Amino acid sequence: MREVWAQKDQDCGYERLGQSAGISSSNLKTQTNNSTMSYCPTPLHEIVAINSGDAHWEHLRQQCFDVRIDVFHHEQKFPLEAELDDQEDTATHFLLRLLPSLTPVGTIRLIRRKSYYKLTRLAVLKDYRKFKFGRDLVLALHDYVKKEAFEAAHRPDTTSSAIIPEYVKVHSHSQLYVKGFYAKFGYEPEGEEFDEDGEPHQLMVAKLKIQHSCP
Repeated sequence: MREVWAQKDQDCGYERLGQSAGISSSNLKTQTNNSTMSYCPTPLHEIVAINSGDAHWEHLRQQCFDVRIDVFHHEQKFPLEAELDDQEDTATHFLLRLLPSLTPVGTIRLIRRKSYYKLTRLAVLKDYRKFKFGRDLVLALHDYVKKEAFEAAHRPDTTSSAIIPEYVKVHSHSQLYVKGFYAKFGYEPEGEEFDEDGEPHQLMVAKLKIQHSCP
């Protein structure tokens, strides 16, 4: 998975960010005005989850694409034709946008596999990486995965004898120097290193606990 980094700056709390994709206008909305950084207050923003068929989904998904193209094609010089793939229509895209302007500045993408989810295409525009929006996008994706896994385990058509899973797995193909970023969210390396996009990568796997009862 391609990675995008922000310059380290102690005063503004810059953090290196890994790259993946988007959130839709369905149900999940996260709104915050966290100003814990004394010199660089975080702008008011929301994260929206986007699935095919949602209201205005094509427009919102295109905003996710625009962020990715800006970061990966214009900034990182990856070929434009390699940015969009055959997973776009079935994936859930997350869009981080500023409020009240609705300016899109970040995205992450969630792909469903038979036994796990895959985190991909995490991208934040260069001017906004200092606000740790990459972290916000990963956490929003995790919350979405846990909610979806809970609902799947408790569907009315689920048989009483079915095994209710305690955890759901999320995979990420991490460049080696981004492993520390994913480790902060509970990801652990599995298997051998491998080549992807001409760079050495490591499979990182997180096991997210599913809350099956009310706290």
